[in-house]
Amino acid sequence: MTTLANALKEEIRRLARKEIKATTQSLAKAVAQYRREIAKLKRQVRDQERNIASLRSHVRTDAPQLAVDNTKRFSARSVKAQRAKTGLSAADYALLVGVSALTIYNWENGKTRPRQEQFAALAALRGLGKREAVRRLEEVNRHAA
Repeated sequence: MTTLANALKEEIRRLARKEIKATTQSLAKAVAQYRREIAKLKRQVRDQERNIASLRSHVRTDAPQLAVDNTKRFSARSVKAQRAKTGLSAADYALLVGVSALTIYNWENGKTRPRQEQFAALAALRGLGKREAVRRLEEVNRHAA
């Protein structure tokens, strides 16, 4: 009887090992797939961080950093007049300021007001002539390309 019991126990162990192996193999495959996906995502994040760093290095750093002068005030008419004086389109003027063309239109029509950092960029463009505006626009376009 002991040999029959031993044979039965061995068969149960064999079948249990077989089931465990089948279950763990599918899990091991899933884990390997997840690790490949994680590695791929990490590579994508690293590439995106490089792109961000590259774009940050191309942002205009040569723009004069002016402290906002409390004596300067925002005027929608002055934005429109300055843009007309330089002869630039709203899109080109927006590139110089660092905002969208729609933002320039909204400023000119008095619908919105510039934020402090935008006001500083706007103030830096005051008194700019046509030639200087075109030169700066070419620099911005060259850095963007």
